[in-house]
Amino acid sequence: MNPEILREICIVKMPFGKYEGIILADLPISYLEWFHRKGMPQGKLGMQLSTIYEIKINGLMDLLIPIRASVR
Repeated sequence: MNPEILREICIVKMPFGKYEGIILADLPISYLEWFHRKGMPQGKLGMQLSTIYEIKINGLMDLLIPIRASVR
């Protein structure tokens, strides 16, 4: 996995919708599941949302702790 993608999901904010302005890593799993069912957006945002979805459903949020600490 590309470490830059992990860094980005700890910085980039959701650009639209119910959770506009929320950092991607902080999006609730229910919202990510909705996107998973309906279809992720195209492009980089879709890839970022897919990545955080996989991290959350597999219980891997601890991977982001050192990254989040370094970007604060």
